[in-house]
Amino acid sequence: MSKLLLKNIGTIVSGNIENPILEGDAVYVEDGKIAKVGKLADFGELSCDSVVDCNGITLIPGLIDSHCHTILGDYTSRQNQAGFLESELHGGVTTIISAGEVHLKGRPKDPAGTKALAILAAKSFQNFRPGGAKVQGGSVILEKGLTKDDFAEMAREGVRAVGEIGLGSVKEPAEAKVMVQWAKEFGMTVMMHTGGTSIPGSSTITAEMVKETDPDIASHVNGGPTSVSYGEMEKLVKESDVALEIVHCGNPLMSCRTVDLCVEENVLHRIIIGNDAPSGTGVVPLGILRVICHLASLTNVTAAQAIAMASGNTAKVHKLDTGRIEPGLAADLVLIDTPMGSVGSDALSAIEIGDLPGVSMIFVDGEMVVAKSRNTPPVATKPVVLQ
Repeated sequence: MSKLLLKNIGTIVSGNIENPILEGDAVYVEDGKIAKVGKLADFGELSCDSVVDCNGITLIPGLIDSHCHTILGDYTSRQNQAGFLESELHGGVTTIISAGEVHLKGRPKDPAGTKALAILAAKSFQNFRPGGAKVQGGSVILEKGLTKDDFAEMAREGVRAVGEIGLGSVKEPAEAKVMVQWAKEFGMTVMMHTGGTSIPGSSTITAEMVKETDPDIASHVNGGPTSVSYGEMEKLVKESDVALEIVHCGNPLMSCRTVDLCVEENVLHRIIIGNDAPSGTGVVPLGILRVICHLASLTNVTAAQAIAMASGNTAKVHKLDTGRIEPGLAADLVLIDTPMGSVGSDALSAIEIGDLPGVSMIFVDGEMVVAKSRNTPPVATKPVVLQ
């Protein structure tokens, strides 16, 4: 694979919420992995196939959508739309995680069919990157009759997550908890619906039910689309260590209240960001960026911290080799800047006044997949490919 140098970077946002801004002006990529981060003057002699002059704009990790209801291919029957995943890439999202293929027409709900769908979706997205974006598909929905051997087989075949508990026939914590333990034993990350019902057949789920079931993620604590109460959210923050997901297709007030409480409790590392689309709200290509802007402009977090919630935090809970700008990780990188017309002086200040940044170049595994976003406003300053 090629060797890439990004130089003259204005700000490097790390994706690590404990240290969100890095010192340096350059990133060197080799064989699809980040090899060096820091000052170009300290890199020494480099061999480069491609060099990009970033012209002083901001570099961030590729964003991760922690909550997408994929089916198969780049199509959603929920909104009868094709190309929605590739369009999300143009919003800076380089990794998309399925929360369960629940919108498949005629979705099988017996154990054999449920297992087969999860394996099929996982394997198909291993071979298909819409526009270049990575998709972790095949999050299994818990249905009655699944066995420990089924979880072992799914894990062997590439299924890496349990979709939202509550969307299938397994709803009660006592029954779900057994399957959750099996899933975790085989390395899967477990999500659980929280709040009011979202689709026919789903359930209203409380904080006590989440605590008893013991998932890794409390999905859409700000609503999918209906939020838990503030008291229920407070229990999840203070009485558990579950990851807390904020989604675009939810309650905007509760998203702010959740984040501000997490600031007070010093648990920002637990917040992750998703779209929860496609849904009745629609397809939202810029949903992750919009949540970042919403939180950075209306709560007590910085733009760099909000970006970490949509990158490094999510990567950690899903055990991904991306989401942070550090040596050894996948070179999934996005160049962003102040959008034309904004009073922000750079991308981060624009985000903190609520303006969507302009997305310019996007790299996945060190390869450029987008040279100019078709969905965000144009950047004030353009990077230049030198070779």
